[in-house]
Amino acid sequence: MAILLAVLLGVIQGVTEFLPISSTAHMTIFGHLCGMLDPQHPERWTATIAIVQLGTLGAVLAYFAGDVRTITAAVLRQTFVERIPPHRQGGAARLGWLVVGGSIPIGVLGLAFRSVIEGPLTKNPLLIVAMLASVAFLMLYAERMPGQRLLEELNFRDAVVVGIAQAMALLPGASRSGTTISVGLLLGYTREAAARFSFLLSIPALLASGLLELVSALQILPSADLQEVVIATLVAALSGYGAIAFLLHYLRTHRLDVFAYYRLGIAVLIGVLLWNGVLQ
Repeated sequence: MAILLAVLLGVIQGVTEFLPISSTAHMTIFGHLCGMLDPQHPERWTATIAIVQLGTLGAVLAYFAGDVRTITAAVLRQTFVERIPPHRQGGAARLGWLVVGGSIPIGVLGLAFRSVIEGPLTKNPLLIVAMLASVAFLMLYAERMPGQRLLEELNFRDAVVVGIAQAMALLPGASRSGTTISVGLLLGYTREAAARFSFLLSIPALLASGLLELVSALQILPSADLQEVVIATLVAALSGYGAIAFLLHYLRTHRLDVFAYYRLGIAVLIGVLLWNGVLQ
């Protein structure tokens, strides 16, 4: 992997991880076009993506550092000092447990279908096209539901429903932020509330997937590629931080429509590339 390709990989991962346009779709198509995705060893590409995602984990941790500290301190204090049962805790601690509850679906499904996720099916451009288009229409429909509920009004049922939506992102082209923000809107939350919970919910998912793949990735990735993977990870952290700041600011006054139409355009483009034999 050349250094320039590593930088491009990091930029694509960082920007598309948090914008609702599917990082996996863009990364996989990029891997196909650049010859970095070896069809004979799809697990290497999955491992590469998982490691580079640690950069975006760093981005979301840095951006929400204050929230993470507040939530962690509140959970520890109310659990071990005040000895309040989790279901009765309030404020920041309550939000922390909602993030935990919302993370269960992707954790269970990710482990149950790990072999499928690491296999060739999830690298198939046809599946990517289908998911890009499907979630685009979901986003357009969700924008028709004016949400007024704030993050403070989030309950456990809604957190799990959003968590199930996050699990859809195990399919390439779905987009974790696209599915979670859309479902948040359908549940009646404001765009900003849906986006903030989506980003907080990404922390356990990115941490688990990155650490789970890291050990095996160090064994299956060629040693010559590790330096470039590190570069891509650092670039992903920087670009991811910028993407979070942009999207939160953008959603205060704008709809998701532009991202939905972009997804449809990319789906058409990939279809054309498949039709002309550029992608297999």
